Amino acid sequence: MFLQKKIMKYTSDHLAEIDRLKKEIDTADAIVIGAGAGLSTAAGFTYSGERFKKYFSDFEEKYGFHDMYTGGFFPFETPEEMWAYWSRFIYCNRYMDIDNGTYKKLFEIMKDKNYFVITTNVDHQFQKAGFDKSRLFYTQGDYGLFQCSEPCCQKTYDNEEIIKDMIEFQENMKIPKELVPKCPQCGKPMIMNLRSDDKFAEDNGWHDASRRYGEFLRNTDGQHILFLELGVGFNTPAIIKFPFWKMTANAPNAFYACLNYGEAFAPDEIAERSICINSDIYDILMQIGGN
Repeated sequence: MFLQKKIMKYTSDHLAEIDRLKKEIDTADAIVIGAGAGLSTAAGFTYSGERFKKYFSDFEEKYGFHDMYTGGFFPFETPEEMWAYWSRFIYCNRYMDIDNGTYKKLFEIMKDKNYFVITTNVDHQFQKAGFDKSRLFYTQGDYGLFQCSEPCCQKTYDNEEIIKDMIEFQENMKIPKELVPKCPQCGKPMIMNLRSDDKFAEDNGWHDASRRYGEFLRNTDGQHILFLELGVGFNTPAIIKFPFWKMTANAPNAFYACLNYGEAFAPDEIAERSICINSDIYDILMQIGGN
């Protein structure tokens, strides 16, 4: 069956593979960037350790979880406490300037290229780094958006102002009751616009981005196209990884590159047109773009 086997590709210092990747970036007619959580991790968006303790030590002491991700699934006692946690989470991962230069360096490398980005990341870092909004498709939502929990409609709502109010006015791990967000259409509780089940709201912006991504692929069909996969794991491989493998296999002029610390590989079927670099994405980008 197609794409069943994996290969692992390593070099002692990655210099040869980085040189090959530079050449592909320079010569490609189009570049499709597929970004996963590993890219944001490389940029400094860690969910545990010192960063977690700095902003969530009170929640850790009370409930015993030790990372932001686990806290996102915790059954808090009240909506006021839940939103005290989530407002900090959103502020830390959406509105604070954390990027150590990873996204900005990627933008410098790509800004004059014919590119499009598809990502499962929900932290808005591509736009903050300067990427053209019309060339981005956030498939899984955005920390900066609320939606109805029902949902009663396929609408989303910017949350920056209310999140900052939640941060400013929370006390004793709770926000004021009047700040608990309600849907302006039906009055039901609001939730994050994050894809976790069939209640995810795909608003007009989501559908417009999906359409533009499809058009980009159709318009570059047959060209020398580089599918550049950055930090994509196996949580949702059907969104980026598997399609990139398939599109590379089906297009003789396509090339696949996988940059991922610990999970850099490609199927045997496209091995000759693949670059796999098992190293920190930040370090790789700095070598490609210069320091």
